[in-house]
Amino acid sequence: MTLPKFILGDNTEFPNAIYVVHTEFPRFIINLENDEVEWFEDFDAEDQEELETETENAIKEATAFYDNEVAKYDE
Repeated sequence: MTLPKFILGDNTEFPNAIYVVHTEFPRFIINLENDEVEWFEDFDAEDQEELETETENAIKEATAFYDNEVAKYDE
């Protein structure tokens, strides 16, 4: 199965939360309501520098993905 890079998610138990799932390395879920990140990866100290760069870019991309998806609903 081929997954998209980002998937939107919500849950009625957390009505204000807006989740974006990032399916590529580093895999994570971000709650855009409060910018909390839940990781699906285990990282070594050696991965720290790459992780910081990749994470910053991936979170920016996740936020842009959400903004683009919401804009499509408004059309």
